[in-house]
Amino acid sequence: MAPSRWKALLGCVFEMAMALVPRWRYMSDEAKALTRRTAISAGVLILVLLVFRGLLPWVVVALAAWWIWRAISK
Repeated sequence: MAPSRWKALLGCVFEMAMALVPRWRYMSDEAKALTRRTAISAGVLILVLLVFRGLLPWVVVALAAWWIWRAISK
């Protein structure tokens, strides 16, 4: 296929794609800002939970080691 055909095909695909928020262009600036803040907060929360999930076993091991050392040093 020629490059212009690909460009036309991709243009059709992106025009047919439905918006995440269908009424975005009709929303007020305040509503758009609230939507953006909510989406960013949700993304940060998911990222923190993924990192915390990976670090949780190490925190438990460190806490157990500290308790054992504290019990032995008495």
